[in-house]
Amino acid sequence: MAGWGRRLPDDDADELTWLLFHQDDVVSLDQARRHLSPKAIRHRVATGKWRQVHRAVFVAHNGPVSPDQFRWTAVLAAGPRAILGGLTAAQAGGLRGFRGRPIHILLPAPCRRGSLPPGVVAHRTGTLRDQDVLAVGQPRRTMPARSIVDAVQWADDDQQARAVVAAAFQQRLVGGDDLHRIVETLPRVRRRQLILATAADAAGGAHSLAELDFLGLVRRAGLPEPARQKIRYDSTGRRRHLDAYFEQWGVHVEIDGGQHLDPRAWWADMRRQNALWVDGDRLLRFPDWAVRAHPDEVETQLRAALKAAGWPG
Repeated sequence: MAGWGRRLPDDDADELTWLLFHQDDVVSLDQARRHLSPKAIRHRVATGKWRQVHRAVFVAHNGPVSPDQFRWTAVLAAGPRAILGGLTAAQAGGLRGFRGRPIHILLPAPCRRGSLPPGVVAHRTGTLRDQDVLAVGQPRRTMPARSIVDAVQWADDDQQARAVVAAAFQQRLVGGDDLHRIVETLPRVRRRQLILATAADAAGGAHSLAELDFLGLVRRAGLPEPARQKIRYDSTGRRRHLDAYFEQWGVHVEIDGGQHLDPRAWWADMRRQNALWVDGDRLLRFPDWAVRAHPDEVETQLRAALKAAGWPG
């Protein structure tokens, strides 16, 4: 929400001061004209108190524009009915791990829009229910589940689309059948089957793109399906989540992501697993890039481990 970490205006502050406070020091020309004369607006720009960042949008300083301010610039430039959508709305709601540009805004289908700054993409929709729009917080944005579904539709490719869904579940922005309910309301939603299948796997415990890739590998190979994110307790009694566990045969697979490039993180993970496993369990570890680039080798090793543990194959 705008204003967090900023000093509140004084009680006797004027309406423009409060507007700037709520909009992260960004104001449209139409808004400014309600409080200032054209001459006063020009004076603020000329003296460097304000800076024009788009044809009809200003920031109330002359320094760099922050990501929050750029989101405000996009919404105000597009017009009064524009809201943040897709990946941008999800990021404003807490989604991490993706680039902040371009800025995605959503508009009702018949709505005219103003010119947009570079780095802003406008999308139109014929279906936007009141419950799909966040009732509090500024600038207005779509609710998490609708944001994720739109982010998947607008993703550059299927890989990015699946990563968005996995991250949304992993970071607990959505859960259960949230995405399924949104898809049901959108008759022509793009990547419908990808959304439903990926959401089902993510809700079932595959909480990263690498884990989803591994699950797809298992299914294509005709191997038994593992439990995902199964809870086990280590020797100290601490609760641990296992990436993939073939419980009947005591085979566990860990998919190592980029965090294992840090030697301290890698050693901490090794200590965790050394404390976790008991005699008889088999542990296989694969880097996430190997699951994508060398699936045949991963399958061969996994199949051999399962057969050695008693899987009839």
